[in-house]
Amino acid sequence: MRRALDLYELVPRLLKRLVESLLLTFFGVSVVTAIAEPQQREVIDGITTDRIVQGVPYDLAGKRIVFTDWYYIQPGDLDWRDATGKSVYVDGDSELYEAEHIGINAPRGIRIVAQMPVVKGPFDLPYRTIMQHDGKYKGWTSTEYCESADGITWTKKLLKFGPGHTDGVYHVFVDPIAPPGERYKSVWVGLITRAEFDAFRAKRPDGWEPRSIFHLGEKDEVTCIRGSVSPDGIHWTILPDPLVVEYSDTHNTCYYDPALKKYVLYTRYWSVGPRTDKLPPDIRNSWTGVGRRAIGRSESFDFRSFTPSEMILEPTPDMLPSESLYTNARTTIPGAPDQFVMFPTIWNASIDDTTRIAMATSHDGALWQWIPGGNILETAPFGQWNGGCIWALPNLIELPNGDWALPYLAHNVPHKYPRGKRVGGTGYAIWEKGRMVALQADDRGELTMMPVMAPGQTLKINCITDRAGWIKVEVVGADGKRLEDCVPIVGDEAWTPVKWKDAADTGVEAGKPITLRFSLYQAKLFGIEFE
Repeated sequence: MRRALDLYELVPRLLKRLVESLLLTFFGVSVVTAIAEPQQREVIDGITTDRIVQGVPYDLAGKRIVFTDWYYIQPGDLDWRDATGKSVYVDGDSELYEAEHIGINAPRGIRIVAQMPVVKGPFDLPYRTIMQHDGKYKGWTSTEYCESADGITWTKKLLKFGPGHTDGVYHVFVDPIAPPGERYKSVWVGLITRAEFDAFRAKRPDGWEPRSIFHLGEKDEVTCIRGSVSPDGIHWTILPDPLVVEYSDTHNTCYYDPALKKYVLYTRYWSVGPRTDKLPPDIRNSWTGVGRRAIGRSESFDFRSFTPSEMILEPTPDMLPSESLYTNARTTIPGAPDQFVMFPTIWNASIDDTTRIAMATSHDGALWQWIPGGNILETAPFGQWNGGCIWALPNLIELPNGDWALPYLAHNVPHKYPRGKRVGGTGYAIWEKGRMVALQADDRGELTMMPVMAPGQTLKINCITDRAGWIKVEVVGADGKRLEDCVPIVGDEAWTPVKWKDAADTGVEAGKPITLRFSLYQAKLFGIEFE
């Protein structure tokens, strides 16, 4: 059955590639596509799977770890032992209060706390996407490609589109598996006609959802998500068919996930229940005025073809009942492309038309959680350039001085206020020295990390301690790298090497598993880095 399913999935791809080869051979037409293939991995002898195999040690896509959740920290284990020290775990026959509980690698005295950024601006920044790539800062507006050496001053070139198009660039990402002609990709909101919609449904009956026909009947238009490709970020070709036909009128984001070997798309979803089947559907009036905006997600092996998204994050019970998640601003930690963070703009429409920006985290891009203390930005006093409404934009970048900067778009009036006198501006939300989230010990704290594959032999940490505080690190199982061998790290230290008796070397070769144990006293740990 599994083999038949594999063949069923494989045949359409083989046929597609055959057609592309024939077009190139006989007509000189090149149809460039990038389709990620699921990779088989042997679990035990004779059994393979294309699913992710869970467990430690973890690979790191970069060299940096920031503790935005408990993913890299062991929960600890336990034992129950008798008076002789023998384990009587579960199967013993001890009297009440006779056996002693033993904690193993137990984390204690620590908590995760989001740090507040400082808004700097307004600057003349690209307002659709900013990224770091090829040693440069790159950005896009609706009409321009921008480059910068410092993230502040930009040179600009006009974008070039194919015939009949004046736009087609919104969120941009670099595709690591694409052929050169499609190195850059963009996703954006588009419209198609009823005839185009009918043709799309005939080809892809599973590629649309009912909310997309919101305006159909009043107008000859159906909302969809389109895609564009480019070799250089300047010359863009719009793909002929929508990626998916769904209603997602927001700043959608997309990226290629090398762990999943899939493209992942983040959209606007609506937190609203299914309409009764005892009445006819009412697409125009039954969901927009009562549903809460939320965040959706879809994934695909083929960038050209997504299924409609599913909700992954919605307003939580501890939010106000009038609040919704307006944008997603999904991005990653600088230097850690496998650590996902999101900066949704939360819109309070019915109470006062205000916005604020919060922070969420995920270790896999699918399951998201709010970071404690993550309500990070609110509007400035009314009348200022950012006193009306604010929006976070992708991506989080690292400036030359080590500060982390999140692109930030603002207006002087509330989101739905009359826009005749509306003016906007762009700037950055800045976390100095990359101190975005703290693993904080108010008194004594300790933790043991999950084993990871060491990207280097030198360990650096970013931290602040109180006057009497300190941080010590142990390499578990390594001679001479115990907590008592560690030179305490004290004060304000940004990415400083950890030393054990003056040796700044973990004793673990790059590419080998390493487990780290931390002891903290009145300290904040903002991240670790291997070199």
